[in-house]
Amino acid sequence: MTETKIALVTGGGSGIGRAAAVALAGAGFDVAVTGRRLEPLEETAEAVRALGRKALAISCDVGDPLQVNHLFAQVKHAFGRLDILFNNAGMGGPPVLLEDLPYENWREVVRVNIDGMFLCLQGAFRMMKAQSPQGGRIINNGSIAAHTPRPNNVAYTTTKHAVTGLTKQGALDGRKYDIAVGQIDIGNAESKMASKMKAGIMQPDGSVRPEATMPLDHVGKAVVTMATLPLETNVLFMTIKATKMPFEGRG
Repeated sequence: MTETKIALVTGGGSGIGRAAAVALAGAGFDVAVTGRRLEPLEETAEAVRALGRKALAISCDVGDPLQVNHLFAQVKHAFGRLDILFNNAGMGGPPVLLEDLPYENWREVVRVNIDGMFLCLQGAFRMMKAQSPQGGRIINNGSIAAHTPRPNNVAYTTTKHAVTGLTKQGALDGRKYDIAVGQIDIGNAESKMASKMKAGIMQPDGSVRPEATMPLDHVGKAVVTMATLPLETNVLFMTIKATKMPFEGRG
C-alpha cells in the first residue's frame, strides 16, 4: 500500500493557492492550507475533501515567526510528516512611481514575500530533516517578475528576485537532507492579482494594453508535475505563462 503524501499550501484560500491545493488532492495528497483568513481556507479544504482527501485549514500570517512555528506544529500533529510545501503566499505593492512608494508599503511586501517565504522554507527544512524517511520537496512561487519587471512595481519585483536566491540556496542546502527545492514562475494566471491584465495594464512604453491570461488549473497541473517527481530529480525552475502574454519581448 502506497503511503499517503502530505502537502502544505500557503496562500491557499484563493487563486493559485486554491488551484494548487485542489490539484494536489486530485493527485492523491492530503492537504493543509494556510492563509490569514479562515473562511476562504475552509472553502478550499472542503474542495479537497470533496475529492476524498483529508484537509486541514490553518489561519497564519506567514510574516510572523511565532505563527509560522505554530503552523508547522499543527501540520505535524495532524499528519505526522510533510512531503510537499508549496510556498505560495505573496502580495503586490501599489502601482506607483518608485520614488513615491511609501516605506510602509515597501516593508509590508518585503515582510510577506521575503520574510514569509524564508520562514516557511525554514519551517519545512526543520520538519523534513527530522522525519523518517527524511526529505521532501519545496516549491517556491516566484513570478515572471523574478525575471523581468513591470513599470511601477519595485517592491514586488525586488522581492520576487529575492525568492530566486532563496530557491538556489535552499536547493543547495537541502541536498544533504534529501530536500529538493524548486521554483515555479507564473505569468498571467487568472487569479485576482492578474484579473486587471484583461482590462489593460501599463506597458514599458507607457501605453495601456490588455494581455492574454491562462486558466488557474493549468498552474495546478504544473505544480503537481513538480510535486510528484521522485526526490532524486528536481525541477529547479519552471516558467509557466499565458502563451501570448508579452514576456519574451517585454521592455
